[in-house]
Amino acid sequence: MTTPRTTTTTTEPTTTTEPTTTTDPATLPGGTWTMGDLTVTRFGYGAMQLAGPGVMGPPADHEGALAVLREAVRLGITHIDTADAYGPHVTNRLIREALHPYPETLHIVTKVGARRDADGGWPPAREPDDLRRAVHENLETLGVDTLDLVNLRLGDATGPRPGSPAKAYETLVELQQEGLIRHLGLSNATAAQVAEAETIAPFVCVQNLYNLAHRQDDDLIDRLAEQGVAYVPYFPLGGFTPLQSATLSAVADRHGVRPMAVALAWLLHRSPNILLIPGTSSVAHLRENVAGAGLTLTEEDLAALDTIGGAPGATTP
Repeated sequence: MTTPRTTTTTTEPTTTTEPTTTTDPATLPGGTWTMGDLTVTRFGYGAMQLAGPGVMGPPADHEGALAVLREAVRLGITHIDTADAYGPHVTNRLIREALHPYPETLHIVTKVGARRDADGGWPPAREPDDLRRAVHENLETLGVDTLDLVNLRLGDATGPRPGSPAKAYETLVELQQEGLIRHLGLSNATAAQVAEAETIAPFVCVQNLYNLAHRQDDDLIDRLAEQGVAYVPYFPLGGFTPLQSATLSAVADRHGVRPMAVALAWLLHRSPNILLIPGTSSVAHLRENVAGAGLTLTEEDLAALDTIGGAPGATTP
């Protein structure tokens, strides 16, 4: 990262050597994008699936989880998405164990604004004290003094909800001014909330549910692209309830690939400001995702895929 990478004083394990990138990031599908002063690969990695079932507890295969993170860096990925609510604390600690000290080119994006309850729910945690605590917990579990990018998670587990983000967003702006956060972003946000946040302080990305079937943010994506702001879709194939589409399957069969490859390639084609963060707990699946996202879609493919576009979706971790 471009920010100082000194370690906070904790008992967390760290690696003794910096992970090595063996692939030029610029050669990954989609190339790179710059968020503020952070240049990242458009093909990133989402760490949520490294936690246990229901995004709670540790992974079944601890060493396997570390291997996935190290392989992501080896492949040239420079954008890893996480949140201290994943586990909770599990994915951040895995990232630290696998990758610390972090390569200067690696940028870790985290989220605050939700916590986990005893039932595995995602209740909001956006009061100033909640957000300050979450930022400091992210600093500790990741082992850094400054967080590269923090997304404010709005809405709830069913999706975006109306309401002003001002109080919560202003708290993160204060933490940014204190030097604990480099850049800000929004997640699970409505277009109105994005517009309101713009009047308070700059942000460099919006992370929302978006895929072939859930295209409610089409206008927002185009507006953000004009402003040079990244749009980071999660659940590219529907998340916990994968998209089932005969059209998608037909395009995938025509190219001899899995539907996920088509979904990822379509997103990269959709707009240059779209950054991908597909998750997996498998090294083989990670490699397959990277290769698949480089698929070249024909005009016929794109026309067919555009017929899938559907209604707004839900399910938002």
